[in-house]
Amino acid sequence: VQLVESGGGLVQVGGSLRLSCAASGNRFDINVMGWYRQAPGKQRELVATMARGSLTNYADSVKGRFTISRDYAKNTVYLQMNSLKPEDTAVYYCNVDHVYGNYWGQGTQVTVSS
Repeated sequence: VQLVESGGGLVQVGGSLRLSCAASGNRFDINVMGWYRQAPGKQRELVATMARGSLTNYADSVKGRFTISRDYAKNTVYLQMNSLKPEDTAVYYCNVDHVYGNYWGQGTQVTVSS
């Protein structure tokens, strides 16, 4: 399973970014798609996930600001990030829970400047 991420970049406080992650393979083999992030010197943490059936889970720190969505036909998961804060600065990783295992994307940098 290959994951291709896009959409990171530099944005000012209060701005928005949209991340995308496209997964290869059969879409029926994927259970959960989600996003995690890792800031310098910190552990990787969950941002948001979406299971089949559109059940979502968000970190408390992003609730009300970030929205996760999936295009099942395209095997793609999105993360719409609004009202960005400096503490959202991190490398964001796509994660896929697949019938053959758990897979990570290469990561995309998001930097929020104040």
